[in-house]
Amino acid sequence: MTAPQRPAVALAAAACTLAGTVTVALAVLAGPAPELAAYVSEAGASDSPTVWAYRLGLLAAATGLVLLGAALPTALRLATGLLVAGAVATVVSAGVSCRAACPLPPFYQVTLADVVHGGASIAAVAGAVFAMLAVAGTPGVARPLRRISGAAAAVALPLSAVAGLTLLLLGRSVLMGAVERLLLLDLAAWGVATALTLGLSRAPAARVDRDGAGRGRL
Repeated sequence: MTAPQRPAVALAAAACTLAGTVTVALAVLAGPAPELAAYVSEAGASDSPTVWAYRLGLLAAATGLVLLGAALPTALRLATGLLVAGAVATVVSAGVSCRAACPLPPFYQVTLADVVHGGASIAAVAGAVFAMLAVAGTPGVARPLRRISGAAAAVALPLSAVAGLTLLLLGRSVLMGAVERLLLLDLAAWGVATALTLGLSRAPAARVDRDGAGRGRL
């Protein structure tokens, strides 16, 4: 992709991410389990009346991940790959619905669909979190991008740790629901902020000096 095309692709990524986030949020609020103790995925359970709204929201979010990866500078190939992997996992999560209440081990007996959906959802989140770490830690990337990713990672990492422990120790609970929602909100905000920064900035997102070492630019 040529450099002049990247801003337009980045803005499209912001639009898809925002649209997907809003659609999923509305599906959760209108779904069978809007309470905080429920998983977000319960809006997309196989017998939920909001399953198609939920799926469309996830597909829009997956499109946003792919477009954001395409808009990143070539110095961020690792982040691009992680975003694409996260998008694939998001599509799998959208296509394979869990049952009502989205049961997960170790507290419930599960089906193959439950495991696939839950595993894909976790993989999608992990891909985005590792992508923001890659952006924050890559030399040569513009400082605004690194700051946005660093701030988002500082929120996402402890939330991810709490979510993992809560899933293993408590399972479906108010704490799990609150942490899951905060983590997904952080990921969405990072995606939109990064895409807007790429789309609206006139400065190069990254450059390489004569010695091959990257230097960030404002």
